[in-house]
Amino acid sequence: MSTSPLPGDASNDPSDDQTGRFVVQPNGRVRPLSPHLQIWRWHVTMFASILNRMTGGALSVGAVLVFVWLMALAFGPEAYATFTGWMGSPLGLLVWFGLTLALCMHLTGGVRHLIWDAGRGLSPKAADALSWASMIGGVVIAVAFWAFLFSSGRVGL
Repeated sequence: MSTSPLPGDASNDPSDDQTGRFVVQPNGRVRPLSPHLQIWRWHVTMFASILNRMTGGALSVGAVLVFVWLMALAFGPEAYATFTGWMGSPLGLLVWFGLTLALCMHLTGGVRHLIWDAGRGLSPKAADALSWASMIGGVVIAVAFWAFLFSSGRVGL
């Protein structure tokens, strides 16, 4: 891993950089280029962060579906029956399961961030463990919820 050049170090002058490790900012300062995916080693915390953002986007789609459900309810029994018929189909149940999974994953990712915001679990090992726990916990909660729905008879194929 390279280090930033020391001020006044003529042997490692960033203005003579040929490696592309430095960039001239609009204010004229020469700063090191920020590392990116080609440089950083893949971590579970990176995957958990990306997954948290993806589940947030999926929940936006879920909000649209809830809006459509409410509109079907407002338009009367025929529209509501059409909506529940489609969303009660195997494909519709798969969509609802996916949204439930997104909700649970986003919830557990939020709890992980609350723990980090409290200043806990910030060491690399603890952060990795929390990331794994949030991802596994989200899946377990979603599967348990749908197992309950199927076992109670509220949902069926």
